[in-house]
Amino acid sequence: MSTAHVLLGLLAAGPRHGYDLKRAHDDRLPRAKPLAYGQVYATLGRLERDGLVTEAGQDREGGPDRTSYEITEEGRRHLDAWLSAVDPPAPYVTSELFSKVVVALLAADAGRARDYLVAQRAAHMSRMRELTTAKTEPGAGVGDVVAADYAIGHLEADLRWLQTTLARVADLQKEVTS
Repeated sequence: MSTAHVLLGLLAAGPRHGYDLKRAHDDRLPRAKPLAYGQVYATLGRLERDGLVTEAGQDREGGPDRTSYEITEEGRRHLDAWLSAVDPPAPYVTSELFSKVVVALLAADAGRARDYLVAQRAAHMSRMRELTTAKTEPGAGVGDVVAADYAIGHLEADLRWLQTTLARVADLQKEVTS
């Protein structure tokens, strides 16, 4: 995820200060990793330096001065270009899940790979149950449901891979012991 692009998208609705941007991010991107305040302000600094946002003013809501920012025309063009760009599928497998299984197999430890696959499948199933429950909880908004569906889709793909790989590890064990 590009924090800069998300902040530009949030600013497209109107000027906001860093605290409000952080809160809007965390509310609008449910189940995403919450932003740290330092990350918000550092990103705003880079966006301002690059001419994509500008200071819109200062306000004080019962606390310290807060600088509000607004998206510039260049920022809108930059955001539009990002939203229009199709992301190519990842060219490399970079999952720790994949790496652990391959390393266990390279170490000629099919039993360890199998045990890991079984334990990981159980963890994935547990997470899927949590997400399915979260979708039906009272107060779950559309964002919560969409985020849960996205995560469930990825977990389902991982589960298919785990099951297929588990069968292949069993075949490998038979091959090695024959």
